[in-house]
Amino acid sequence: MNLISFALIFTGVMLNAAAQILMKAGTNSIGYFEFNMANIVPIGWKLATEWHIVVALFCYALSVIIWILALSRVPVSIAFPLLSMAYIVTAVAAWYLLGEALSLTKVVGIVVIILGVIIISRA
Repeated sequence: MNLISFALIFTGVMLNAAAQILMKAGTNSIGYFEFNMANIVPIGWKLATEWHIVVALFCYALSVIIWILALSRVPVSIAFPLLSMAYIVTAVAAWYLLGEALSLTKVVGIVVIILGVIIISRA
């Protein structure tokens, strides 16, 4: 895999992780809610106008475009497993930005994912 291909995949991973963090920040801002017929319009409006969620959706859309570019260069059997890097970035960002716990179990899982990414990327 060349540098451009890796950069495309990495950019897609970062956009996906950013979208996840932004979605969580948006739902934190809105607070707990349930969808039902009585509140679907007000909650839908809150979600549609919460800037974190709007930016998250933009990140997702951009990540799809980047992903298509990546798949035009890299076999899906190599590219798709590399998306697991998003788990690592998201877990660390959630710990750093949102104050979520980063337990020993999560750290061990992250190490396993890193090893898997290294193995897959050398294929």
